[in-house]
Amino acid sequence: MTEALIVDRRGAVVTLTLNRADSLNSLNVELKEALRDALAEVETDPGCRAVVLTGAGRAFCVGQDLREHVETLESGTAEPLDTVREHYNPIATRLAGLSKPVVAAVRGAAAGAGASLAMLADLRIGGPRTSFLMAFANVGLAMDTGASWALPRLVGYPKATELLLLAQPVPAAEAHRIGLLNQLVDDDEQILPVAHELAERLAAGPTVAYGAIKRALSIGASGSLADALAAETQAQSICGATTDHRQATAAFVAKQRPVFDGR
Repeated sequence: MTEALIVDRRGAVVTLTLNRADSLNSLNVELKEALRDALAEVETDPGCRAVVLTGAGRAFCVGQDLREHVETLESGTAEPLDTVREHYNPIATRLAGLSKPVVAAVRGAAAGAGASLAMLADLRIGGPRTSFLMAFANVGLAMDTGASWALPRLVGYPKATELLLLAQPVPAAEAHRIGLLNQLVDDDEQILPVAHELAERLAAGPTVAYGAIKRALSIGASGSLADALAAETQAQSICGATTDHRQATAAFVAKQRPVFDGR
């Protein structure tokens, strides 16, 4: 039986591949639980210093497995969308809060919760066939998996409102222009290699500082100036005590290239 999620560890980079290509990597319970648990594992894995999130086949992820969802609706379950609380919320929390950089290799369609997953990554790489679709309203739903948090941060409140209300596909060039993609490559076959190259670069960097940057940005984006200054103070205190900071500062003074150990 094929694994719903493939976890591949190469050096300091862990690649998480959504592996339900026949259904365009739609998210059933098995895949959601596997992704939730894998994110918890990489968070506590000291050998992991960067993560690549991708999908098998011709799509990144088209969101909720609607066949499974129809079965749930027809079963008469009192809370047919319990999966938001049980699966999507923990996945979003772990993905956004991961202390290591996350690069999404977005090949093909990223729709609904699949688009949300991509938006929660730190960096997104796409190609000519990449597209985003805030598909929730098309099936009479609002949004989940952190879309209301991540989307306005990437494209701004007015554009986020437009994308969620109109629920129309955003092609690759437009996604790059408005900030849904950080990098757009010319060939879809290059998306994953470019994402891995970027992740390897990040995995060789100051891991503790990257985590601190992510936390401070999250606080700064939603809090007051006082909140941001407090977060920055804490971040610098943590980073200033690292071996990476001391060695990199010495290397800079000596006009040498720093080597980061991630601690």
